[in-house]
Amino acid sequence: MGVIGGAWTWLTTGANWSGDGGAAHRLGEHLYVSGVALAVACATALPLALYLGHIGKGGTLAVNISNVGRAVPVFAVLALFMVTPLRNSGYWPTIIALVLFAVPPLLTNAYVGMREVDRAVVEAARGMGMSGGQLFVRVELPLAHPMIMTGLRSAAVQVVATASIAAMVGLGGLGRIITAGFNTYDTAQVFAGAVLVAGLALLVEGVLVGLDRLLSPLRRRRPA
Repeated sequence: MGVIGGAWTWLTTGANWSGDGGAAHRLGEHLYVSGVALAVACATALPLALYLGHIGKGGTLAVNISNVGRAVPVFAVLALFMVTPLRNSGYWPTIIALVLFAVPPLLTNAYVGMREVDRAVVEAARGMGMSGGQLFVRVELPLAHPMIMTGLRSAAVQVVATASIAAMVGLGGLGRIITAGFNTYDTAQVFAGAVLVAGLALLVEGVLVGLDRLLSPLRRRRPA
C-alpha cells in the first residue's frame, strides 16, 4: 500500500479520531490556538492600520516595523519564548509567535486599502459635510473592505498552516499527529496529518471568501 493509500486508511479509521489523542480532539486544539491567535492579531493590527490609513500618517513606518516579523522564523520566536517564564503558560508562547506572524499581512493590507481609497471620493464626501467619523464609516471603510479581507484571509491561512508548531514544544493541535508519525516512522500518518492541516487551511479560506461575498458593503448596496 502506498503512502496515499495508507493515509486514506488512517483518516478513515474511527479509532484514530477518538480519545484525547484522536484527530477530532487535535482538530479542536488546533482551531483554539489558531482562533485566539487570529483574534489577538486582528485586535492589534486592524485598529492601528485603519486609524493610520485614515489620518494618512505613520503608516509606512508601522508597516515596515511589522514586516520584520516576516523575516523571523516562527519556530525561532517560539523557541525564544520557551526559555522565558512564558514556557509554563500553556499555549500562549505559540499564540504570541503566531500573532507576530499574522500581524504583517493584516496591518499592511488594511493600511494600503485605506490609502488607496479614491481621494476625489473622500474630498467629495467632505464637501457634503461629512465628519471624520462619518467619512471613515461610510466611505473609506467600505471601499477598503476588499483589501482588508484579503489581509484577513492571508493571515488566517498562514496561522492555521503554522499552528502545527505547537507540537514542537509538546502541546496539542494537528501537528501532534505529524510528530507522532515521525516518531514511529509512520509516513502514512505524517501524510494524513499534513492533509488535515492543508484541508483545514483551505476550509478556513473558503469560509472567509463566502463571508466576504455575503457581508461586503459594496455588494449590499447594489440595486436589485
